[in-house]
Amino acid sequence: MNLKCLRIVFLAALTAFLTACASSGGSLQKAGAAADVYGMVIQSELNWSRIKLPRQELWTIDGPGLNSLNIIPDTKPGEHVFHLAKEKKSRPDGPWFRAGMRPDELRDVILDAIREQGWADVDSSGFRPHAFAGVSGIRFDVRQTSPEGLRYQGSVGAFERNGRLTVLYWKAPEEYYYGRDVQAVNRQIDSIGFTTGP
Repeated sequence: MNLKCLRIVFLAALTAFLTACASSGGSLQKAGAAADVYGMVIQSELNWSRIKLPRQELWTIDGPGLNSLNIIPDTKPGEHVFHLAKEKKSRPDGPWFRAGMRPDELRDVILDAIREQGWADVDSSGFRPHAFAGVSGIRFDVRQTSPEGLRYQGSVGAFERNGRLTVLYWKAPEEYYYGRDVQAVNRQIDSIGFTTGP
């Protein structure tokens, strides 16, 4: 059996396992407007399973290993951009959020946070400014390799509002899942609005 066949078999098995895990741990978010996402309104063309985690949510369609949209809101200055730790004097160069970061600095700390989770060959493309309902932010695409050697692609949106950072980070394997959903997910990230004023 060649490598491509082994990957397909692996993905099929992983899909069955992770779909079962996701279906038992999340609530269904049907396509349409989600207006209860940390003060944001998100428009989606897709159905998702929403899994609530401490101070963030993970949305998935087929299981977290096959597609995941992490919504990480309200990061305070000095916190890890994925809420994994607080800044330490012994490690001032970690992926910490600081109010007023330049767009390229913000991209770089998000990429560092992805690398810190064990991903290899992490790089970005399509770096661009984006206004989320009038709030200045950034958008970019990512490519990365899992510890098991599987290639993923994804998309990131991030913005600072009221002195706090929000990151939306979607990823899916290059084979099938990324291509199937990338356009709809990009429209979803671009659609963000807010339920409250600044």
